[in-house]
Amino acid sequence: MRFVTAGCLALGISTGAASAQQCGGDFGQFVQGLRAEAAQRGFSQEAIDGFFRHANFYQRALDADRRQGIFTVPFTEFSRRLISQNRIDNGRRNAERQAAVFNEIERRFGVNRGILLSFWAFETDYGAFQGDYNTLDSLVTLAHDCRRPELFRPEIFAALELYTHGDFDPVNTQGAWAGEIGMVQMLPEDIVNHGIDGDGDGHVYLQTSAPDALMSGANILSSLGWRPNEPWLVEITVPGDLDWYQTGIHTSRRVSEWEAAGVRARAGGALPMPGAQASVVLPEGRNGPAFLAYPNFNVLFEWNQSFTYVLTAAYFATRLEGAPVFDARNPEPGLSGDEMRELQRRLQARGYDVGRIDGILGAGTRAAVREEQRRLGLPADAWPTRALLNAL
Repeated sequence: MRFVTAGCLALGISTGAASAQQCGGDFGQFVQGLRAEAAQRGFSQEAIDGFFRHANFYQRALDADRRQGIFTVPFTEFSRRLISQNRIDNGRRNAERQAAVFNEIERRFGVNRGILLSFWAFETDYGAFQGDYNTLDSLVTLAHDCRRPELFRPEIFAALELYTHGDFDPVNTQGAWAGEIGMVQMLPEDIVNHGIDGDGDGHVYLQTSAPDALMSGANILSSLGWRPNEPWLVEITVPGDLDWYQTGIHTSRRVSEWEAAGVRARAGGALPMPGAQASVVLPEGRNGPAFLAYPNFNVLFEWNQSFTYVLTAAYFATRLEGAPVFDARNPEPGLSGDEMRELQRRLQARGYDVGRIDGILGAGTRAAVREEQRRLGLPADAWPTRALLNAL
């Protein structure tokens, strides 16, 4: 579960002598190149020596990278796995414990406490398990690996900057396999750019200080475009004659237009912000649960790119703020992993870009499914079924 921002992905690899070995090759020489680049960036020799002397090749991080995968189970099943009564109770207790912090966050950033509690719960179970991978070794090893060096190499120097401020221990700092650390799992560069000393002790300790972690998480959401004091997700009911082709996160209409088409808040009353743009989200098709996603929902994809994960986190945030359990309704059965891969092969053969043939219902596959459903005269709700597979 990644807290990777678009800014990190855009940084690339620095130029100069140190970039001669961007990735791969002898690991020791690679680290020497990092040391040289750190010197070019203006870090002191003392800091460079103290930091890089502890860098080791870390096969465990590589193994975790190779086996990572996105949950392929449908939203209803996925959400029931992640959301327990214990997590709800702990969330409400933490909301009370950190009430002053959340009040300040909502005043300063307009980020609802439910959102931060939700990611705090899902990322680390409210700080109980933050990962046991050595962060420095993970970052250096993944930068040395040639799959995504442009992502991990800048994070090494961000960690070095944290080290110079006394906020990173090369030996003892631990977190997720990809370098995220702390209660809400932020990458070092996010901490450098958006970390906030929430408890006033002069440091940003996301592993041990809930105020630091929560304030920093709110700050980065704000920087990514979170709209203060606006909703992110509302459960809805949809009429049977809705234009299903207009649903999905990549299509938006004014809330008042959705209401005119028969969309209603499941809890009753008017939908919030009738003049705002929003999308009807049907994670399991027209017969399954239904939500109205506001612009803030899209910001959450900068935290994690899995649609099912983001929707579950967004929904859990509404639960923590008093929403009822969603209505699962009666969706058509989805496809098995093998069937999904076969569907992707058939869509690919028709010229659609579905990415890897991996059995995962990602954005590209959903878009292709919707187009083929429309072509074949099926309800174009982007939910792949055996009827569609057979028709192809």
